[in-house]
Amino acid sequence: MSRILWTKDELIIALSLYFKIPFSKLVEKNPKIIVMSRILGRTPSALSMKLCNFARLDPELQKRGIKGLPAGSKSDIVVWNEFYQNFDKLSIESTKLLSKKRGLSIEQELEQNEIDFPLGKDKQQLIKVRINQYFFRQMILSSYDNQCCITGINIPTLLNASHIVPWSKDEKNRLNPHNGLCLNVIHDKAFDNGLITITPDFTIKISKVLKKAAKNNTIQNLFINYDDKPIIQPFINTPNKEFLEYHNKFVFQS
Repeated sequence: MSRILWTKDELIIALSLYFKIPFSKLVEKNPKIIVMSRILGRTPSALSMKLCNFARLDPELQKRGIKGLPAGSKSDIVVWNEFYQNFDKLSIESTKLLSKKRGLSIEQELEQNEIDFPLGKDKQQLIKVRINQYFFRQMILSSYDNQCCITGINIPTLLNASHIVPWSKDEKNRLNPHNGLCLNVIHDKAFDNGLITITPDFTIKISKVLKKAAKNNTIQNLFINYDDKPIIQPFINTPNKEFLEYHNKFVFQS
């Protein structure tokens, strides 16, 4: 029986999934791979192999000496080159293609992923923002293997993808995975408000505002105890040092 070639649409959907799953979990028994394989009409094994084909092209893995599966098609390379580091385009296009495959509208696709968006005059723009934010979240949690880089908390519902340079300040790097940290919801809020920061050598720093409240046991346990400790670094997509410097200088309440 002849092998059924992957279409470009299928490759785009698979590539989007690739960035949302930690490399160590690109296996056919992964529930996300099983669900997506059914949507694509592929076996979990075939989808897992395709994701590992993409892994061979990933410079982040190459830095760690990881090669992925050496086989693959020219189409893999074409799609990778078109969308790698163009995550805005990948997130929107893959969502549209996936919703079409599932016979859903974009709004219904967002609802399936429990993504809320307000209705208004700029509905389409708001939908695009929500899709991109969801993609960024999945990519950052994947990079950190669903683990807070400060506390090690590994419950996804308690984790956020924090922008180092705020979303509103740098449109170009909104979906740059090197502009993200995986933080639990409390430290995410503290980071956004400059109550904590991460230095370019990946050390946690606590603001004077919190240090003044150090007599409070909760503040001591949640924050002061982590002062000058190193973060848990991600498997890939290490935070950009220039972005960290920006946060230190312009956001952190030193």
